[in-house]
Amino acid sequence: MDPIRNPYAPGAGQRPPELAGRDEQLGAFEVVLERVARGRPERSLVLTGLRGVGKTVLLNALRSAAVRRGWGTGKLEARPDQSLRRPLSSALHQAVRELGHPVPDDVLGVIRAFAQRDSQGAKLRDVWNPGIDVPAAKGRADSGDIEIDLVELLTDVGGLAGDVGKGVAVFIDEMQDLGADDVSALCAACHEISQSGLPVIVVGAGLPHLPAVLSASKSYSERLFRYQRIDRLGREAADRALTAPATEEEAAYDEGALAAMYVATGGYPYFIQAYGKAVWDVAPRSPITAADVAVAAPEAEAELAVGFFGSRYERATPGERDYLRAMADAAVQLHEEDLDGVGSVPTADVAAVLGKKPQSLSPARDALLKKGLIYASERGRIAFTVPHFGRYLRDRT
Repeated sequence: MDPIRNPYAPGAGQRPPELAGRDEQLGAFEVVLERVARGRPERSLVLTGLRGVGKTVLLNALRSAAVRRGWGTGKLEARPDQSLRRPLSSALHQAVRELGHPVPDDVLGVIRAFAQRDSQGAKLRDVWNPGIDVPAAKGRADSGDIEIDLVELLTDVGGLAGDVGKGVAVFIDEMQDLGADDVSALCAACHEISQSGLPVIVVGAGLPHLPAVLSASKSYSERLFRYQRIDRLGREAADRALTAPATEEEAAYDEGALAAMYVATGGYPYFIQAYGKAVWDVAPRSPITAADVAVAAPEAEAELAVGFFGSRYERATPGERDYLRAMADAAVQLHEEDLDGVGSVPTADVAAVLGKKPQSLSPARDALLKKGLIYASERGRIAFTVPHFGRYLRDRT
């Protein structure tokens, strides 16, 4: 098969040639946009799921849908060591410019004031330069209390959007990495703008424990957001993700190949793209067969081991790696009645594998939680944020 015509696109956040299995989410978001445009009350949206299920891709697709409606949009990626003020200010600055109308100086001044309140006392090189040539507003979104300031900022941006008959959507990736104060402020601001009926929504994406992060910040967050779990693809959608791009290149898979691909990838979108690329490159001709999948599997797994699993494993310290391997070993020792849908294991079982007391492992567990390599699926149980990570770890030994 011609590698130049290989249609598959394994990459972080890179849109696949066929966005299969997400029609429900895209359709629901169109309803949200239309309801907000008509002044109807609507909740902001939170997407959750493991790494590799396509949350970032879907987030970008939803943003494109908002852009097609003429909305102003901005996007940011949360980081654990970064305040929300600067990236959110940049995102909102872009959003108000996308509205297609001259942005009043008072709104620009509020955006600048919100961002620069984080820079007071900083050196000149560290002061945010947003490309806004109006002075920062005084007495608006600059109190230093992130909750008060964010409510005022989104109120003014929402007022502008309402005046021009459009909406504003802010897209936040890796939302679980926001600081505690920023999460609290964001929830409070979403609560306020929803009560005011302003045409502003927040669309967040994050790991499976994101709802718990939001709930711990504000108890009403469970009613504030519409939660959508993004999971692996079913067999039909996974087949379409492979066959639709191949058809565009006048190629095909036989039924055996599709069955083998689903077993190998588990329906996870990132794995589908990685295997699709590897299989295309080794297959001598169309249709692609199960034998081609078998030949390409080592290459696909090697690519995943480096670019998907290995990069995360390398972030862990030796002690944390021991904890991860113990999780993988504990998972295979579970009785059938103890299994759940996310592959979690009891923390006590992990400690038993290592021959240590659970309390002594708390530092390693907490560090892995902060690094986003594991999450607490429920009290006393933990799971990998990366699908098939346990299998990868067991294959290393």
